Amino acid sequence: MTRLSALFATALAVTVVAAPGAATGVAVEIDSRTISHFGVGSAARAFGKLEFVGGLMYSSPNALVGAVSSIRFRPDHKHFVAVLDTGHWMTGSIERDEEGALAGLADVKISSMLNADGKDENSKYLMDAEGLALAPGAAIVSYEQNHRVDVYPDPGLETSGPKARYDIPYPRWEIRINRGFETIAVSPEDGPLAGAPVIVAERSLDAQGNMMAAILDGPLKGTFSVVRNDPYDATDGGFLPNGDLLLLERRFRLSDGVGMRIRRIKAEDIRPGAVVDGEVLIDADMSYQIDNMEGLDVMQLPDGDIRIVIVSDDNHSILQRNLMLEFRLIGGL
Repeated sequence: MTRLSALFATALAVTVVAAPGAATGVAVEIDSRTISHFGVGSAARAFGKLEFVGGLMYSSPNALVGAVSSIRFRPDHKHFVAVLDTGHWMTGSIERDEEGALAGLADVKISSMLNADGKDENSKYLMDAEGLALAPGAAIVSYEQNHRVDVYPDPGLETSGPKARYDIPYPRWEIRINRGFETIAVSPEDGPLAGAPVIVAERSLDAQGNMMAAILDGPLKGTFSVVRNDPYDATDGGFLPNGDLLLLERRFRLSDGVGMRIRRIKAEDIRPGAVVDGEVLIDADMSYQIDNMEGLDVMQLPDGDIRIVIVSDDNHSILQRNLMLEFRLIGGL
């Protein structure tokens, strides 16, 4: 049994009991508006290697909604789990219109993430959740500031503290306090990484200026690095069914504001000791419907279509927006 399997077995074996006073989820009101075009003032649908399907701009009287760091969809491609950098879970579902485009968010609930003692830590430094990955029986969360990768039981994540932890194979002093491992994604079971979780740092760099990364388990467990193209930083990622990694990156420059792009890193390139790079599938600036793009997930629909969903948070600022955008991978795999 690999350590990954052992961690999942541990999570599955746990009897989840709500901590005293722990909330199972507070219902949150969501107001949303559809986004029909990705390019501002343009009806174009294709952008690089992606086709825009539709999007949402959403808000809530509950300010916590503006803290989404990562999102993952359930196998039904409708229900989702997100982590907030305030130390909260957010769950809910998407609604679609008659043409299949995003139409709204429903049944949204927020609950506090619990620490290993089953208590609400209520500390930004200790509970700065940035990355999320789902695997059978487990929800895996990467944290910044107090850098770690914790494993929660799933189902039961809302009412349980973490039951296991992955070692991060870098000295803590090498990881920048607010530029840690924002990306965590679980590779396909039948791929070369055999279902192992992979982490990529936002902007913690090796001696050559590349972003630190690691395969946390499995036959190819070890560290590697991702070429950093200044001023881009990695914020999330997800695996395609063939094992290629999609990496979401954002930039900010005073000259032209916010930008985002998605890189595709080939499965066979991800291995210990490697320095990986990849094809840019899309590169967008403020002339497109983007903002502080924080999260990415990949879904394969029953008809084989590959969908990519990306989300932003507004950082509790009236100058930014909460967005959910959906794209189709042109040409499939």
